[in-house]
Amino acid sequence: MSTGAGQRTIRCLIAKVGLDGHDRGAHVIARAFRDAGFEVIYSGLHRSPEEIVQAAVQEDVDVLGISILSGAHNTLVPKVIEGLEGYGAFDDTLVIVGGIVPDEDREDLLEMGVAAVFGPGTTMQETIDFVRENAPERR
Repeated sequence: MSTGAGQRTIRCLIAKVGLDGHDRGAHVIARAFRDAGFEVIYSGLHRSPEEIVQAAVQEDVDVLGISILSGAHNTLVPKVIEGLEGYGAFDDTLVIVGGIVPDEDREDLLEMGVAAVFGPGTTMQETIDFVRENAPERR
């Protein structure tokens, strides 16, 4: 699939993992990604890391955007990454995190393989540009 002018369609899963019930930001980014020409799947609320991994693998996504505001990022994101690794899908999936992540936790997430952490104040265009520039090529 392509969006015209030689651009391919980037498949994204926007995921709400854990007990975090605030999904306005996830809806906003999902809409912005869709408007940018990405194919977007939204997980819905209260998904377990295993459910997120299953959806990412089954949908063969290029990008997994984890929206988290609950403060459980240091527990839940590693479980998602481990699950993707278990399926051999981590190297083919750009994992990004958006939401409330304290500065002192960002480096840990990046070290475990998260490509970027987008916090409050990040523009939609910054996120879209990052995804376009870093989404893995399809095999």
